[in-house]
Amino acid sequence: MSNTNSTGITRRGLLGVFAATALVAAPTYSNAFGLLKGAGDIRRIRMYSGRTGESIDTIYWVEGEYIPEVLKEINHFMRDWRSDEVMKMDAGNFDIIAAAHRLLDVNEPYMLLSGYRSPATNAMLRSNSRGVAKNSLHMKGQAADLRLKSRSVSQMARAAEACSAGGVGHYPRSNFVHMDCGPVRTWGG
Repeated sequence: MSNTNSTGITRRGLLGVFAATALVAAPTYSNAFGLLKGAGDIRRIRMYSGRTGESIDTIYWVEGEYIPEVLKEINHFMRDWRSDEVMKMDAGNFDIIAAAHRLLDVNEPYMLLSGYRSPATNAMLRSNSRGVAKNSLHMKGQAADLRLKSRSVSQMARAAEACSAGGVGHYPRSNFVHMDCGPVRTWGG
């Protein structure tokens, strides 16, 4: 397994974020720790979709390895709900999402507003809004728009920015944060 991906995010850089926000053994992890070799070198993603009614709460990375079957589940969860198209999402974005969630120190799952977008969906959204990029990273499976009830857009954006691993868009009027694994940059606010 490669230690870097095409976006320039290094495994070492993201491990630094995870190390800086060491996981506190929550009750939901108590059984997992006993079963997993190394007990603690894990990454978890928790989200629900108001569009589909689905939710996901899963460990997708253990001791330096992504779990392919779990990545497929996350890809399906983050599909374009309008067209039901699934894209292989960039796992580096999952790492940013999970690291930001840890920094926020919440048990609440993210609400996923948008994960993968087909080119047709992106074009439709672009025709209705100036805020949709023509070459959106959503179409490449490298972005997600997320919301938390218990945290402000500013708090979520600061946590994502602390990862220094991709783009972070602040959308306070619409109450969500865009996180992607493209070049490091910020906008909005």
